Amino acid sequence: MIPPQPTLAGVILAGGLARRMNNTDKGLVTLNGTPLVSYVIEALTPVVDNIYISANRNVDTYKSFGYPVITDQTQDFSGPLAGIFSVMQVTHVDILLVVPCDSPLIKAKHLQKLLTTLIGSNCEISVAFDGERLHPVFLALKTTLASSLSDYLKSGERKVENWLKQQHWETTDLSAEPEIFTNINTLEELRLLEAEILNAIEQ
Repeated sequence: MIPPQPTLAGVILAGGLARRMNNTDKGLVTLNGTPLVSYVIEALTPVVDNIYISANRNVDTYKSFGYPVITDQTQDFSGPLAGIFSVMQVTHVDILLVVPCDSPLIKAKHLQKLLTTLIGSNCEISVAFDGERLHPVFLALKTTLASSLSDYLKSGERKVENWLKQQHWETTDLSAEPEIFTNINTLEELRLLEAEILNAIEQ
């Protein structure tokens, strides 16, 4: 018997306050005329069965992209793990593929590598690694971790790395293209990336 293929859903993390960007909703900020969240949707679409957007502001605007929008179960902007847990409560898939909304250079091939690590090993979580450090909000994880995540959040903890260390996890080496982890935290970073993209197109 061939084992059934695991079911997959993407989670776009767009629930933060973006304090360094004057509390602007980063997923809706445009890069060369396109909202940042659209770049991530494009990367996820070929890889997963469906997509959820984790957002706590501008919910109707996010819904206009055509995917379910899931808000945190708490009102205090508790961070990425709270967003992931809230999605776990509404989906019945086996695996979640998690990506932040503000990393427009990520592509489907990179996300597929995260899944390949998870499915090809006995680990519970695969985490992106750029050759020097982990990127703990780029990950694939099994939804069977919902109970562990619930206990961690109830304890008052929020830090993603500390929760990961409590699980059986593996790294996914994406060091060949570390630029894919470029994320937008300030308006200046946004302008610089726009200029880099335009220069690359012109060359």
